[in-house]
Amino acid sequence: MRRLLPFLLVLATAGCGGQAHESGTATLWVTRDRGADVLLVRTVPAGLTAMQALDRVADIETSYGGRYAQSIEGIDGSLFSRRDWFYFVNGIEGDRSAAEVRLHPGDVEWWDYRSWDKEMRQPVVVGAFPEPFLHGRTYVFASQRLTPIASGIARLTHGLVGNFPQHGTRFNYIAIVPGHGFKARVGSHGITARLGVETARRLIRNPSAVRYRYEVP
Repeated sequence: MRRLLPFLLVLATAGCGGQAHESGTATLWVTRDRGADVLLVRTVPAGLTAMQALDRVADIETSYGGRYAQSIEGIDGSLFSRRDWFYFVNGIEGDRSAAEVRLHPGDVEWWDYRSWDKEMRQPVVVGAFPEPFLHGRTYVFASQRLTPIASGIARLTHGLVGNFPQHGTRFNYIAIVPGHGFKARVGSHGITARLGVETARRLIRNPSAVRYRYEVP
């Protein structure tokens, strides 16, 4: 979780509540430095809050009534060094206390320790691919000669090959472009991404090819 301005959101939320009864499992990752170092990969029960799941598999210290992760595996957040723990669920940055977010079967919970000196927010990341494109309808667009590549990405994201749908509809959009790279942002309708054709080919061969990456340059 983050401190400073986003912490106002944490203070506005209620307590963590009890465990919901939900079958299935979720995945939990703990990394540092934008996914460069992988510290922990575990399977956790669905139905827990993100904070409960983290507490189950990692050594953590919390503050503010258990709503803020101050330390994970002995690595402390620091206002002085401007480094903290940030979390994502299915590739989307948390916008509230992790004690308020309930995990569902198949979810990917990801905690990353990094500097926020130059960049506080990272609203969406690609390292949990095919998330976050499994939530909501995803459209994949490419030039005609790259249609087979677009079709492969559409299969992985349970999406459709085609251009933008009607105005006003919520959707995710992946544009297949020449070269390498994979970057995503939050658009007016949903998640918008630019995916280089060479990186797309890698993902079709191995959907985990960009795992733990915020983005691929």
